[in-house]
Amino acid sequence: MAQELIFKNKTVAIIGSGPAGCICAYYLQEHFDVSIFDKGSFLRTILPTGGGRCNLAHAEYDFRELAKNYPRGEKFLYSVFSKFGTADTIDFFKKIGVNVYTQNDNRIFPISNSSADVRDKLLKAISKCNLIKEEIKKIEQLSNGWKLKTNKSIYAFDYVVIAIGGHTSFELIKELDIKIQPPTQALVGLTTKEDFSSIAGVAIKDILFTHKGISGPAIYKISSIRARESMPYQLNLNLINNIELQSMLNTNPHKKIKNLLGKIIPKSLALWILNNLNINPQTPCYKIDGQTRDKILNKLINFEVTVTGKVPDGEVVTCGGIDLKEINSKTLEAKRYSGLYFCGEVLDIDGFCGGFNLQNCWSTGYITAKSIIDKIYSSQ
Repeated sequence: MAQELIFKNKTVAIIGSGPAGCICAYYLQEHFDVSIFDKGSFLRTILPTGGGRCNLAHAEYDFRELAKNYPRGEKFLYSVFSKFGTADTIDFFKKIGVNVYTQNDNRIFPISNSSADVRDKLLKAISKCNLIKEEIKKIEQLSNGWKLKTNKSIYAFDYVVIAIGGHTSFELIKELDIKIQPPTQALVGLTTKEDFSSIAGVAIKDILFTHKGISGPAIYKISSIRARESMPYQLNLNLINNIELQSMLNTNPHKKIKNLLGKIIPKSLALWILNNLNINPQTPCYKIDGQTRDKILNKLINFEVTVTGKVPDGEVVTCGGIDLKEINSKTLEAKRYSGLYFCGEVLDIDGFCGGFNLQNCWSTGYITAKSIIDKIYSSQ
């Protein structure tokens, strides 16, 4: 991004001090008089990310492959990620003094393993900005900019960036008649019709059984993909890799079926399945006929559950937000409002676990800043 021109006579308001708003401010502060508004503590939303360790990004460097991890927003993000992707994110954090490492699962974390450390470095990096702890009550377009009314004062700005998170009422935006996709929880545990309380805490293939239903990484992904689906709905979970159950029965004719299955899956889960199928767990393997074998195998491969609701597990991501048809994907400017931009989780974009939601914030925040600067250059 060019640095030779500085437009200190131009002002930018950023509403929201989350990751998207802060990286946007970082790239704007050398060019504009930037003010960040937030009614709460600045950059507080980054603290719970990655279990307090701050999962900054995911080690996927092909922008098309990266975009595949967003159930909502994949094609919209092609342009965004092609200009600011994972490598750019790592470079940005190195510039502000945050070195990173990549885990075996390709999740990228700061070497400090501390969200608080990342927050402190980011806030230090935007020290040229005005941090205003006031709540925005109203946004109004003027003939030559924007008027913001807070709980304490009234301000005028040339440009406005809305970077509020997904956990918002969107009342400010509704007044602008911008279409909003209703927010709903994603990346959450699920409640089920089936009672798994007797096997609560048992895990298999990234699925965790709980007192209320099912959870774990595999379930978070499913909850994200099907976030807008009406409940109840059916899930068929594959609990095992390919096995030759008949061969195992033949090789262990006198072993009890509960013990044989206990070698394949957790023993308590094996008991739950056998009881659910009305099969005596004490039955020796040589007494398991073909029909019974197929019932067991089908249960392992097509473990049916009926999803009845959602259970937030700690940090919650929402799907929903500004309808992407309202936004120019190359600039992140509102199509119907000149000088109004949106970035981060306020957009109807959400990703899977693993650093993808923060990557959306870093990338869209950067593109917003670049677009505002480019707009000034093009008008010179």
